[in-house]
Amino acid sequence: MKQKTLLLIKPNSTNLNKIGAILQIVEKNGFVIEDLKMFRMNCDLADAFYVEHLGKGFYNELSEFMRSGKIVGAVLSREDAVLKLRELVGNTDSTIAALGTIRSMYGISKGENAVHASDSIESAEREIALIFK
Repeated sequence: MKQKTLLLIKPNSTNLNKIGAILQIVEKNGFVIEDLKMFRMNCDLADAFYVEHLGKGFYNELSEFMRSGKIVGAVLSREDAVLKLRELVGNTDSTIAALGTIRSMYGISKGENAVHASDSIESAEREIALIFK
């Protein structure tokens, strides 16, 4: 079934000029870019976006990282977009992500793992609404 999902290219990737390379991988894997924007995350957006992580020990580090630089948000579509993008980006821990995945190529660590991909259809809808108001 054709779906939409959200990809965020995180500050470590934008700082290293990997935006084009990551978007090229996404397009080569059958995704259509429906919407695209560059922005900076503030505290309120970080809190809303990562609401399920508020109060966890790693949250402050995550929020600080996501507010540290430019982010590129992309609404992507294709058949089974959520699952296919999660496969393409790889494990959240870049150090163990499968070779050839975006995180294995461009991630630095579990925290600075290059990209975010929605983990469910419901998350994609909520996240897209937050980023693309």
